[in-house]
Amino acid sequence: MEHRKTIPAVIAQRAQENPEKTFIREVGGRDVTYGAFQTEALKWAALFSKLGVTEGGTVMTMLPPSIDAYAVWMGLAWLRAIEVPCNLDFQGRMLAYICQNSGTRIAVISQQYAERFQQIADQVSELEIVIIADGEAAIDLPWKTLARTDAIGAITAAEGLVPPNIWDTSLIIYTSGTTGPSKGVMMSWAQQYENANGSVPLSSLSESDIYFSPLPLFHGGGRMPLCLMALVNGQLVVRKKFNTEAFWEDVQTYGCTVTAMVGAMTHFLWTQKPKPDDHDNPLRYAVLLPMHPEWRAFEKRFGLQVRTAYAMTECSPPFGTGWSDAVQGSCGRLRPEYEIRIVDEHDFEVQNGEIGELIVRHRRPWTLFKGYFGMPDKTAETWRNGWLHTGDAFRQDEKGNYYFVDRFKDAIRRRGENISSFEVEGLVNAHPDIAESAAIAVPSEWGEDEVKIVVVRQSGCLVDAETLSRYLSETMPRFMVPRYIEFVETLPKTEATLRVKKAELRVNSLNENTWDREAKRERPSS
Repeated sequence: MEHRKTIPAVIAQRAQENPEKTFIREVGGRDVTYGAFQTEALKWAALFSKLGVTEGGTVMTMLPPSIDAYAVWMGLAWLRAIEVPCNLDFQGRMLAYICQNSGTRIAVISQQYAERFQQIADQVSELEIVIIADGEAAIDLPWKTLARTDAIGAITAAEGLVPPNIWDTSLIIYTSGTTGPSKGVMMSWAQQYENANGSVPLSSLSESDIYFSPLPLFHGGGRMPLCLMALVNGQLVVRKKFNTEAFWEDVQTYGCTVTAMVGAMTHFLWTQKPKPDDHDNPLRYAVLLPMHPEWRAFEKRFGLQVRTAYAMTECSPPFGTGWSDAVQGSCGRLRPEYEIRIVDEHDFEVQNGEIGELIVRHRRPWTLFKGYFGMPDKTAETWRNGWLHTGDAFRQDEKGNYYFVDRFKDAIRRRGENISSFEVEGLVNAHPDIAESAAIAVPSEWGEDEVKIVVVRQSGCLVDAETLSRYLSETMPRFMVPRYIEFVETLPKTEATLRVKKAELRVNSLNENTWDREAKRERPSS
């Protein structure tokens, strides 16, 4: 049965059957075949074994997308050890926390992050060895330091190893920690398979497909393409970081046929000035997360088909649409392998059409996350009553389409109404002069919340707050219309995934640049 295979075993099979087929290409870098990649992975396995890494051991990584980064992952997998990829934005206390919480004694990093590790040397007592994956020579750090060429250049590839089982832990990926300390999500190999098949149905692809991925490896979205292409015997093209201007050139140069885009990426590509030859590219499929409101026009302009799905680090996709088959605002229909409920705060199902929390189960074992590393209390809380509690607000329509409403922690409560920041942003972004926006809750002098939007104008546009407010009053329910508006040049975002850092926007939220629709009232302090 296909779902019983683990990705390391699949890659080993590809390497044996067709060793000369190209597997991974780096934009502006090197290429590697299935056979050569498998050899590199087993060299890393030999190195880690020599350094004392055993089954269940953790190794932290801080690497941009690259052949080496994937080979490190697979090398650890053959030892049934666990990679802990760290967010490339982390530094200082956050970086030290991941090192400490994961209990790692070995870190594999890019040389560009060496200074960050130097700065936390006195906070990470368990760390013993640092490997510079893209370094030619060891550098001066307070730990035993190895360069890639010295570490695996002459080492013999490991032999006689047994691939992991589907229930073994493949990764520990740390969440953002917006509601407390970051939690390490233990993802099984079964979940890696389901993430791939749920994002892009395997039946859609063939061995001639080429996947383009500029997504970071500290999120599941950056890991999925390797799994997907291995499963279909395809090829993966990776870029270290998304670049709007280079996107279509990369797709054309490498002949890419399938990709995925998070919301900001889709928006940046869509808002570029249209060209007569926009449709002249090899892309057949694009997964949009979330679905773009003008997805049909997006398909026509770029000459491809799109779909969307819903997932989170803890949960492989329970919903998805077909290609060119979406309902506006929906993230799709239930996939047959899953059970879901939409419930109130006591886990009782709400009426159809009402908003509640999405909870999920899978019909096969090990497919959803295994728990939070070292946090049994948080695991029990999330797996309450035998269901995975997503923390996401959802609703279902009478035709079986499911709609993401908001993260509960980002939802805004105003005048007795629950407001989705996601929906507010969508309506604001519909204004032709607005490039993007972020909606947040700010304190109200009357209790509960007020709505604030932080807005970036389109280049050359001068729409003011009062004009925008009038427009929104005509397009939004009254209770949803933002009281506060602030214009900024850019929104603060994570470097790799381009997600808005709303926590930063909540600091001094009612500042001197904030326009108040009810300015005659005394404004509360933030």
